[in-house]
Amino acid sequence: MRKRKVLFLCTGNSCRSQMAEAIVNARMGDRWQAFSAGTQPSGYVHPKAVQALAEIGIQHQGESKHADRFREMDFDLVVTVCDDAAENCPVWLGKGRRVHQGFQDPAKASGSEEEIMQVFRRVRDQISEQIPALLKAYEARD
Repeated sequence: MRKRKVLFLCTGNSCRSQMAEAIVNARMGDRWQAFSAGTQPSGYVHPKAVQALAEIGIQHQGESKHADRFREMDFDLVVTVCDDAAENCPVWLGKGRRVHQGFQDPAKASGSEEEIMQVFRRVRDQISEQIPALLKAYEARD
């Protein structure tokens, strides 16, 4: 059985798309190969995103990448995880099925270090629940 390919796309490719990529590869890697990219990549993976993943046993070594890097790849599914990426998704990514599953940007959280970390954890938990359900629904329709 071939693995399906999914691309998670957001603007900066530093938090949400990185967490989605890591969670899918760690928990659904037998069926899906996940990638992530940004329409305007930040150039780094947010340390709190890496920390939030580590707290649930996922070691992520990702890097911030531009969507253009994946121009030649065919994806079964492209998932935009922020509204800006949904609006600015490159036209060439329209080959496969494209869906939007938005999440709050934890990088914009304010407050104490612990309050900010709580936002990263909440978004991580939402991604952990909603993204696998989305991919399973996609599998069921095939």
